Amino acid sequence: MSDTNKPEDENNRQTDPTEDGGSAADDWADAFAEQQAEEGHGAPEEDPWAAAMAEQGAAEESSDTGADTQDASESVFKPLTGEAPTGERRDLDMIMEIPVTLSVELGRTRLTIRELLDLAKGSVVELDGLAGEPMNILINGYLVAQGEVVVVDDKYGIRVTDIITPSERIHKLSR
Repeated sequence: MSDTNKPEDENNRQTDPTEDGGSAADDWADAFAEQQAEEGHGAPEEDPWAAAMAEQGAAEESSDTGADTQDASESVFKPLTGEAPTGERRDLDMIMEIPVTLSVELGRTRLTIRELLDLAKGSVVELDGLAGEPMNILINGYLVAQGEVVVVDDKYGIRVTDIITPSERIHKLSR
């Protein structure tokens, strides 16, 4: 039987690895050399990590740590002055005109929906705050101070007795 794709003489011919003058070891050596050339190992190149480490070492040696750091900090952090620029003052004035809601909290309680629906005119709801206890002053729902209730010209008012510190305000806002 013969293969129709190959000429008759190639089908019958036995190939001997030593027939063309080379050996299997030479074939392997040639293949290995070809593989190294394809991967770039044929020509001596630097390792990218070694190049990066050498560059970092050279940069560290050439820099004066004190002078460069000081120059960089001066260019990034500008010294504060007593007066704000006109644009910043205008922004601050604009913020000062933003309305906020101040509310005074006498106390709190928890009710079920049934208890809420059972409320009628004249019902009394018990709160957790005690009579004579300072009231909470809230700005937009955040506690900022405490005070005592006063009456001024037949209207209720509140006298501020304690204000939370700026750090406490920041802590409450970050929650």
